[in-house]
Amino acid sequence: MNILLIGAGGREHTLAWKIVQSPKLSNLYVAPGNAGTALIAQNVNIAGDDFTSIKNFVLDNDVEMVIVGPEDPLVKGIHDFFINDSELAHIGVIGPQKLGATLEGSKQFAKEFMMRHGVPTAAYESFTADTLHKGYTFLESLKPPYVLKADGLAAGKGVLILNDIEEAKNQLKSMLVDQKFGQASATVVIEEFLDGIELSCFVLTDGVNYKILPEAKDYKRIGEGDTGLNTGGMGAISPVPFADADFMHKVEERIVKPTINGLKKDNIPYRGFIFIGLIKIGNDPKVIEYNVRMGDPETEVVVPRIKNDIVDLLIAVTKGTLNEIDLEIDDRSAATVMSVSGGYPEAYEKGKEITGLDKITESIPFHAGTLNKAGKTVTNGGRVIAITSYGSNYNEALNKSYKSTELFSFEGKYYRKDIGFDL
Repeated sequence: MNILLIGAGGREHTLAWKIVQSPKLSNLYVAPGNAGTALIAQNVNIAGDDFTSIKNFVLDNDVEMVIVGPEDPLVKGIHDFFINDSELAHIGVIGPQKLGATLEGSKQFAKEFMMRHGVPTAAYESFTADTLHKGYTFLESLKPPYVLKADGLAAGKGVLILNDIEEAKNQLKSMLVDQKFGQASATVVIEEFLDGIELSCFVLTDGVNYKILPEAKDYKRIGEGDTGLNTGGMGAISPVPFADADFMHKVEERIVKPTINGLKKDNIPYRGFIFIGLIKIGNDPKVIEYNVRMGDPETEVVVPRIKNDIVDLLIAVTKGTLNEIDLEIDDRSAATVMSVSGGYPEAYEKGKEITGLDKITESIPFHAGTLNKAGKTVTNGGRVIAITSYGSNYNEALNKSYKSTELFSFEGKYYRKDIGFDL
């Protein structure tokens, strides 16, 4: 079958790497893709939210399945666009319709969903510019640190965790009144701070049946010891040592099942991935957030541990037959280390030549922000290359990834040398 994968990051290169292993695949197209996907698939210069161009391409190239990597096209309704077009309605789309995508598109919507269906999460209230002073009062009722979340999509940068009450008030005003994150922060959710250790749970669902994929833990802060600004993710490991069978049973019973059942009860059609950001408090899980797609860089350690033909899994999602497949998981650990552009997550330069990737033999390089330019591979984003390795445990996998990370270079390259430090 011909498949179109939408996206341009490390998540998409990893999915592409797995998809091309399937004997069911005829042609894989990636829109717009990167220098890594260009090595194994055909890149197509179409933006993920250019639905008309996507339609024309899909029809011209007999595409039978569309996999949506990033959240933006889902929140904008790409799945609905296919369903509502008689020429496209027969094509399987992996990713929820617009209503389901609101679980990521609106923090308030997600919180209300969790409360309605008894999914354990932090206490919260929502505020707008009109209720700014009520927001100040609510902040005063909380103990530090204070958690402020822009309601809408803010490219992973809309969450602030602050220790000082005055700074929290100033930032709340900046978000609501000064539109720090644009329309995304027209509403701000203020949450109680949950003190624990974070991890991510990934679920693939056809709307009725589900499979829990390998769990992962990623590292968001730019600096070692989890210091500095938040990023899209600096590295990840899977499995997670502290997420034992007892804990994951609680996750399934208290969080996954109520989430899937809640979608059914609310008549929210959902076919695709659900990323559940968790925090372990004592030995109990609570939900920090939902995302409506795979995480990045967690995909770079989760997907390599899936032994099944991923195309089989995705066909089952489109047909509602996921219950007929037994999920097989590799027992080995996987670890990924992300190399980023100098200055990221603030201002950084693009177009730096990347050399030495051909020296990597013990690990898998997944391209994130890269581009082919005049026969050279150059940087084209903040996060540039994720290096994934297998090992008998996460330390062995990390050691391999670090050795491989030393083998390639580009001007300004930076990576954290302490992934897994808190385990």
